[in-house]
Amino acid sequence: MPVHYIDFNNKLIPENEAVLTTENRAFRYGDGLFETMRWMDGDIRFLHHHLNRLHEGMRMLHLDRVSDFNEQFVRDRAAALIRKNGLEGQHARVRLQVYRDGGGLYSPQQNRAAYVMSVTKLDPDDVKHRKIGLIVDVYTEYRKPYSELSKLKSANALLYVMAGLYRKQKGLDDVVILNRDGYICESLSSNIFFWYGKKLYTPAISEGCIDGVMRKVVIEIALDSGLDVIEAQISPDIMQEADEIFHTNAIHGVQWVMGYKQKRYFNRISRMLQERLAAVNC
Repeated sequence: MPVHYIDFNNKLIPENEAVLTTENRAFRYGDGLFETMRWMDGDIRFLHHHLNRLHEGMRMLHLDRVSDFNEQFVRDRAAALIRKNGLEGQHARVRLQVYRDGGGLYSPQQNRAAYVMSVTKLDPDDVKHRKIGLIVDVYTEYRKPYSELSKLKSANALLYVMAGLYRKQKGLDDVVILNRDGYICESLSSNIFFWYGKKLYTPAISEGCIDGVMRKVVIEIALDSGLDVIEAQISPDIMQEADEIFHTNAIHGVQWVMGYKQKRYFNRISRMLQERLAAVNC
């Protein structure tokens, strides 16, 4: 099999080469952040949004070297990794993990940022609008606590792992995650939108959801399309009342939800937003 490469702190090395020790803070404490981005047509889509979020998160975690992770650096390193792995002209997932370097227990010894970047090929059919929508359920075993840190894509993902186990056990496409107060937060790897009463609703950032790049883009497109968009506290009861539900993330764009239990949904608004998203030049 061909060797696959990663970028470990500005060095392209085989992915099966050991690079982290048991002292690594991302491994020990989840002390880091990550961005999952889509490589398309020779560039990273919505890169400026991804880096704005990464920079905000790095500052919140008091990490140094924020300015090192600028658009030119991330784009160049991703392009080099794409070439090294023979993925030119392909759709790819780019994952950038930034973590606090050095040792220490809960109190770090330093705040220098280090990184690992990886790329994997995407099947273009996997990121097209699905004719058959997602089947979802509400995950209730654990709820997401929330604070100002909740909006970050952090390396601490235990809740999502548990929700992912539930999704697999039930044979679902996705699950809806609730916050600690029992209101809708997000899905397993996406933000979530509801078309109800001729208005578009999505959980407010204050409800604990990830501050998603595609969430931001879709809100902008919806507003430009003349839709009313309301960021709010949303009860799970809306799952039975909404006319449409769709999920958004940086890899798949807009994904239509077809069903929840016996409830079935339309996809007129999600299809329109997906078409307009495809036309966005970024």
